[in-house]
Amino acid sequence: MTSATEKHALEGFPVAAIRFVRALERNRENIAISNGLTPSELRALFWIAEHASVTPKALAEHMEMTTGAITAITTRLSDRGFLQRIAHPSDRRSIFLELTQSGHTMMRSIHSDFTRMVSESTSSLTKEELIAFESALTRVADEVASRTGR
Repeated sequence: MTSATEKHALEGFPVAAIRFVRALERNRENIAISNGLTPSELRALFWIAEHASVTPKALAEHMEMTTGAITAITTRLSDRGFLQRIAHPSDRRSIFLELTQSGHTMMRSIHSDFTRMVSESTSSLTKEELIAFESALTRVADEVASRTGR
């Protein structure tokens, strides 16, 4: 029989990976809060900004949410002036989601702040260490994505 107080702690690289992911998640939560957004709204904005123009269906698939949930999120973002709905040129039943000028301004600011935070956080690394870290992080992220089917 196991104790209710039994701990399940990782060791080694998995601990470092979890700490890194949690630090980034806290940063994302802080960004969302400071911009009056929920974490889901910020995720949606980031993905739309990355792709410039997406359908609600594609956003729902990416975020693993129902289209109803995406409609609620994008309505809030649209009401706040960060997102616009553009008629699909060849399908009158569909739309594209795109950033407004205010949405672009917010994303430039968020990207600038994030880049500055990462730069300051890696300032103790040499140029060679930073290049090696970027390479290793990219390889590990690609491998994790291939193992999770994403």
